[in-house]
Amino acid sequence: MSRIGVAFDKARADGRAVLVGCMPAGFPTVDGSIAAMTAMVEAGVDVIEVEIPYSDPVMDGPVIQKASDIALAGGVRTADTLRIVEAVAATGAPVVTMTYWNPIEQYGVDAFARDLAAAGGTGLITPDLIPEEAGEWLAASDAYGLDRTFLVSPSSTDARLRMTVEHCRGFVYATAIMGVTGARSQTSDAAPVLVSRVREATELPVGVGLGVGTGAQAATVSGYADGVIVGSALIRRLLDASDLDAGLAALRTLSAELAEGVRNPAR
Repeated sequence: MSRIGVAFDKARADGRAVLVGCMPAGFPTVDGSIAAMTAMVEAGVDVIEVEIPYSDPVMDGPVIQKASDIALAGGVRTADTLRIVEAVAATGAPVVTMTYWNPIEQYGVDAFARDLAAAGGTGLITPDLIPEEAGEWLAASDAYGLDRTFLVSPSSTDARLRMTVEHCRGFVYATAIMGVTGARSQTSDAAPVLVSRVREATELPVGVGLGVGTGAQAATVSGYADGVIVGSALIRRLLDASDLDAGLAALRTLSAELAEGVRNPAR
């Protein structure tokens, strides 16, 4: 079983969801991103999602785009991401990588899978890669024991949903809304229905992303999903801070609030 699978099982035994916190690699710097992700773990985040910054992030909203632009301007490379994964995995928290497919093709699919596994990463979330076009990744993830997380959305047909989850390993990423990432004033009404549909097709855990930004929202999503995925709200704490120390303090505060939310799910 993957380390992410263990995290979901432990949370389920505790009657709560897993809290997944997302941060772009190299934002605000390589060392700063390691400090940020470590602070998130120390404040109660269960799983860290490290995003490889990319110049054309079709799923990312303005907050993640801005953070990724800062990382790219700072010269972050895929090799830096692997070093970050290794450093964050040393905290004991499972680390999954979210990436668009082009950086992996440029690096070499088999080589990246090998190096990600060696760094302690658990697998990939691939928002712009569909199972029908993922043959090389399916083979590489099998060869190196990595999870593969594809996305389903409220618009996915039943046939499409079933086919997608059959190719997932670790967990399924359910996008709560149609659109890009970003915290919103209230959680999606479509998300509980989508989670129910996914559970009819697989026994894999279901993580819900897009739109969660407060402890109360995390508690709501934790009431029906196996995982609560938060990115923009956490990243904004660093973007809005006057310096890294202030950003880390704000990041710890929100991480603790979100952790409290998933530990007290709304039923």
